[in-house]
Amino acid sequence: MKKLSILIVLLAAVLLLPRTVLAEDEDVASEEVTASEEVTATDEGDSKEVTVYFFRGEGCSHCAEAETWFKSIEEEYGDKFKIVDYETWYNEDNADLMQKVAEARGEEAEGVPYIIIGNKSWNGFAEDYADEIISEIETVYEQDPADRYDIMKYLDTGDTGSKDKIDSGSNDVLALILIIFVCGGIGFGIYKARATAK
Repeated sequence: MKKLSILIVLLAAVLLLPRTVLAEDEDVASEEVTASEEVTATDEGDSKEVTVYFFRGEGCSHCAEAETWFKSIEEEYGDKFKIVDYETWYNEDNADLMQKVAEARGEEAEGVPYIIIGNKSWNGFAEDYADEIISEIETVYEQDPADRYDIMKYLDTGDTGSKDKIDSGSNDVLALILIIFVCGGIGFGIYKARATAK
């Protein structure tokens, strides 16, 4: 009867430990999403607004010109876009993010402002870009939000789109197998100790 009790406890441990480990991983993942929501605001739910990623430098005259221009089109197009602003001159994390975004897009961020809408980007700002930027906002706005290209979602999955997920999944499976072997080894050790004690 005691052996049966021990086996039931071990079986419960084997079944519950992986769930506990995976639940902790899910909590961490949801914390990461929560912590980065402000940084990687994306089109979700019913929002049709187009996300404009705006990497800028505090004190940059071209950035100020771009900000003024975006404010000037708010009355006509403000319901179609939202700006997600990253100050890069005094914020090292934002500067690193700008470089990662540029690398993922296969281009160089040659300075600020660096503006990204959908799958298009602009280095610097000039009034000559105005029609092209408005056109891209309108084009992306007409797309289903679920089908829009969002560079920040692309960064979350890595350059290959699935490499990071495969590596993470492999680590989870490896941890699960290790836990099962450890629990099985403990159970076998207890069984052998009890068998030799009799």
